Parts: sequence; C-alpha cells; structure tokens
Amino acid sequence: MTKIEINPGVAPFPKPIILVGAMVEGNPNFITVAWFNRVNGTPNIWGLAMGKKHYTLEGIRKNGKFSVNFPSVELVEKTDFCGIYSGREVDKSNTFEVFYGELGDVPMIKECPVTAECSVHEIIELPKTALVLGEVRHAYSEERFMTDGALDARKTRPFVFIRPGDQYWSLGDAIGDAWSIGKVHKE
Repeated sequence: MTKIEINPGVAPFPKPIILVGAMVEGNPNFITVAWFNRVNGTPNIWGLAMGKKHYTLEGIRKNGKFSVNFPSVELVEKTDFCGIYSGREVDKSNTFEVFYGELGDVPMIKECPVTAECSVHEIIELPKTALVLGEVRHAYSEERFMTDGALDARKTRPFVFIRPGDQYWSLGDAIGDAWSIGKVHKE
C-alpha cells in the first residue's frame, strides 16, 4: 500500500452537527455548526469554531453564554436552514420551539434530544474563526432518550457532516466497545 499526498487543507471527518443558540438583539438565534467537540473533562468544556462575522457569535460575545443543541435526523431540514441563512436577514426565533433553563436567558431547542447551557470560558481569536470554549452549566434531555440512566445514541439519532461531499450522514451500527475490543489484539 502506497500513501499519496492529498490536499493539506483536508478537514477531519465526520463532524458532529450541533445548533448553537444565543440571544441576539433580544431574540433567540440559532446557527448550525460542524466544528465542535468536548475539549476538557473537569470542568466540562466544549469547543466550537465559527466565522468571526456570524450573527450568533455577536450574542455569545455580548451575553457570555450560549446553548448547544444536538438535533436528531428528523430535524435535518431545519438544521440545514439555520446554516444557510443568517439571523441578520432571517428571523429564526420561530424555527423551533424554544425553552429556557436554569441560566434564564439562553435559548434552547425543545425538539432536540439533548441540549446544554454553557457559559463562555474563553474565546480564542484565530485567523478566520473564533474558537469558543464554553463550560457546560446545565444539560437537558428526556427519559425517552435514555437507557439505564444514560443517553442512548440510537434513541437520540444524531447525524454528522461529511466533507468532502458536503453531506449529512446518519450514524450506523456500533462496531465494538471502546477500551475493550482492543484487549484481544496481541503484538
């Protein structure tokens, strides 16, 4: 097998899809984000990157808090809509049923199986994006998305973004248990 050099601008794939919510100019606004992951365990800090000119980022900077909402495959059209249109031109406050949690003024999406309220830990300015690090303050779900007291991905039905190709893909079957399946491997 011979490795060939490919474009160094390649992006790791797949990427989880989230909807980030913030109050902007007194209204809830949501943006679709694929550059997202957990970056620290204790405290629980999640990182997301978005273009510096995004409308939602204005609300995050001003308020110091935001929501992370994990849509199910049933919400793919509305999720894509929030990534196509800017809140500067389109009022997205009625796209979903909005609710508020313990922080009081962080808009979250009721239709999403998992949501979280985050406070800004730090915003790191990169050349074209802002890396927003948020500490999870409160997380929410419903009993129907749980199995034995834990979130169940089969029930939450998340989806991912794939590039190249610019497509959304649903998740497939589990292929093995982490920190277990490799124990059978011998050098």
